[in-house]
Amino acid sequence: MATFVLVPGTYHGGWWYGPIAEELRGHGHTVHALTLTGVGERNHLLNASINLHTHIEDIVQALDNEEIEDAILVGHSYGGMPITGAADRRPERIASLVYLDSFAPRDGESELDILPADWRQQTLAAAAGNGFAMVPPAFLTAKDARVTSHPLATKLQRIRLTGAHEQVNRRTYVHSSGFEGSPFLATYERLRQDPSWTVESLPIGHDIIRDAPDYLVKLLLAQVS
Repeated sequence: MATFVLVPGTYHGGWWYGPIAEELRGHGHTVHALTLTGVGERNHLLNASINLHTHIEDIVQALDNEEIEDAILVGHSYGGMPITGAADRRPERIASLVYLDSFAPRDGESELDILPADWRQQTLAAAAGNGFAMVPPAFLTAKDARVTSHPLATKLQRIRLTGAHEQVNRRTYVHSSGFEGSPFLATYERLRQDPSWTVESLPIGHDIIRDAPDYLVKLLLAQVS
């Protein structure tokens, strides 16, 4: 049986993966749906010092403390940033990396560096209140009251990679082509030219769990074989 480590995107906690985690457990697998520091049910820990390194460390600690071997490490949206950093720190613990309509950064890049200009402005504006906590947009809170503010510094800090993450041979990227104005298009275009990646594109929106849950379960189960 496999061990899945699921990392959500901005404003979301591990609960976002709930239906998928339940399906995977039903197949006999172990699932750790993580909530990163300062977000979701850990929002009470939010402060100005939480950055990308903090979230990378969250994942590394989960891998180490749970003594996880051959993890299938999954990141959605922003989650692609910290799973890349964790894979660079602990490649020996990871069998497969799955990026769900997300960032897949290169050394020295921050999310803000990768974002198109209009998304950059929105990101900074979301933290205008106190300067360090991004407030979720109204359409997200209307859809799910569990979304919370998110630490801005996770978007600003540039990732430092040694290249060890490339030791993970199995890397899959899923692009949501129905996400209008997607900030992930450049990442998709780059990776689809790279033969070391398996890249798929689906005509769905960004919320893959709502739009294509059956596909996602099938994709994740395929990582086990």
